[in-house]
Amino acid sequence: MIALTGDVGGSRIKLALVRDGQIVVRRIEPARSDVAWNLRLRELADSWRSLCREAQVEFALVDGLGIGFPSLVDAAGTRILDEWGKFPGCAGFDLGAWARNTLGLPLALDNDARAALVGEWRQGAGRGSNDLVMITLGTGIGAAVVMEGRVLRGAHGQAGTLGGHLTVHHGGRRCVCGNLGCAEAEASTAVLRELALSRPDYPGSALAEAGELDYAAVFRLAGEGDACARALRDHSLSVWSAAAVNLIHAYDPERVIVGGGIMRSAEAILPEFERYLHAHAHTAWGRVEIVPGALGDDAALLGAYQLVADRLGSASS
Repeated sequence: MIALTGDVGGSRIKLALVRDGQIVVRRIEPARSDVAWNLRLRELADSWRSLCREAQVEFALVDGLGIGFPSLVDAAGTRILDEWGKFPGCAGFDLGAWARNTLGLPLALDNDARAALVGEWRQGAGRGSNDLVMITLGTGIGAAVVMEGRVLRGAHGQAGTLGGHLTVHHGGRRCVCGNLGCAEAEASTAVLRELALSRPDYPGSALAEAGELDYAAVFRLAGEGDACARALRDHSLSVWSAAAVNLIHAYDPERVIVGGGIMRSAEAILPEFERYLHAHAHTAWGRVEIVPGALGDDAALLGAYQLVADRLGSASS
């Protein structure tokens, strides 16, 4: 089977052509999430066609399109449900109809974190387990759940995906979702600059001279002893770990997979996750296994391929 896939993020959009479960060609583009969704889709359609030319695959041979999208979605109806400040006009958009009318392809659509978990479950760090939670750390914080061998979606498409919107600080920072003290509002790339600027020691910190302010810089400078960077690192690790404990208590996994772009600093993150979760997660049966994602940036691209395969298999049965 051949599928075109997309992992739509708040900062970057990753695209691929996948054949028989292997990525043939891939491309990364700036998300430009302030652009109207219908206009951004025209550009993405051109990019997918370009990938086919690069791979020397006739477009007519493509079996389907799979997309992971950073919002609540109706996976069965292939419709985006909410936009949360990204890609104006995407809320309510019938992406399945667009794929049929524009590309002539059937669509498999799911939340981006769910797509990443499906990829890790089938081909990566989740293999061998049917009870998994994945938390993705990046521009936002995503989550997804496999429970007893089934991807958890729920009646309204949001079951398991709102890990970034669990309350970790009662009365804390206002989140784009409307809640107060969400994990995503307390520690994510989207709010990192605000967090840094709120600290009185930031102007004299090496972070203020670091150019691009991201978590790679925070972890690097924290390791070099910068006080502001250390404080931001420790605060963020505690927020992410607390969110992970909540997910463990809610969904009873035997393994937690930690992925996303921030995990390029995995050597600093995973030991703290393990220490905190083993100290605070109530798991009378034993210890939850904490593992990094194995597929990196390819997780959602490969997961979207698996979603296409599942959808076409269901359609033909």
